[in-house]
Amino acid sequence: MNQIQPYFTSTDKKFHLIKGDSLQILPELKENTVDLIFADPPYFLTTSEQSLRFKGRWDISRGFEQDFLFQDTWIKECFRLLKPDGTIWITGTHHSIYQCGFALQKNGFEIINDICWYKPSRRFIANKHNLAFSHELIIFAKKKENTRPYMNWKTLFSSQDKFHKDGLTMPTIWDIKPCSKAEIDWHRTPKPVELLTRIIMLATKPGAVILDPFNGSGTTGIATTICGSGRVYIGIDQDETEPNKTVSYLDETIKRYERLQHDQRSHIATLTKAAA
Repeated sequence: MNQIQPYFTSTDKKFHLIKGDSLQILPELKENTVDLIFADPPYFLTTSEQSLRFKGRWDISRGFEQDFLFQDTWIKECFRLLKPDGTIWITGTHHSIYQCGFALQKNGFEIINDICWYKPSRRFIANKHNLAFSHELIIFAKKKENTRPYMNWKTLFSSQDKFHKDGLTMPTIWDIKPCSKAEIDWHRTPKPVELLTRIIMLATKPGAVILDPFNGSGTTGIATTICGSGRVYIGIDQDETEPNKTVSYLDETIKRYERLQHDQRSHIATLTKAAA
């Protein structure tokens, strides 16, 4: 990572957190070194800190042109960082995803699929002004070169959910439950670990380098650690705190990582004792 000083690095050098603005950090990373990029960029849903929907300063819109410039800038850097056979995955709602899709194509990416992440939940209540929100979109893209991205065929054909029967190619509708209340306490807009582990297992080999330019509470890193097999995680975040919270995103990520390491060691110890 050149001269960048990580905010946190695990003892095995497989988990790295960098504190800072992605627009400033990404240009400092070495080109063609990342196998998979997962990004959940700001949706820019709020207009000010006084808004009833205020999630954090990172979510405040600066107007269409500036919001698009932001998406365009970080996506351009991702093209430089991604290996020829790597892939980029971007999630969002209609508030941001179409800007990201245009920015991908503008900067030399080719969209492979758009995935509908169906979120079965009773929380989605319709009103007379719009339909009930029950999904998010995930764009799956590669560099627009004559390359074939890596795909794990075992994951691609194995049974996953009610939309996917074993032995058939994975469809573009994924049925994955939203985050639990505990996970939402870590961050206002978290993604479930199951979603990230599916993407990582589907699109990376053992030893892959996985980058998340918007680390948040670190779900991508937790999923990378769960997938294991020498995979390396790099997460970047400006390290804000949730409204009315005292623990920052990066510190919450470290707590989650250390908790996972403890649970994994306890599980191994239990298995070892049972086998003795």
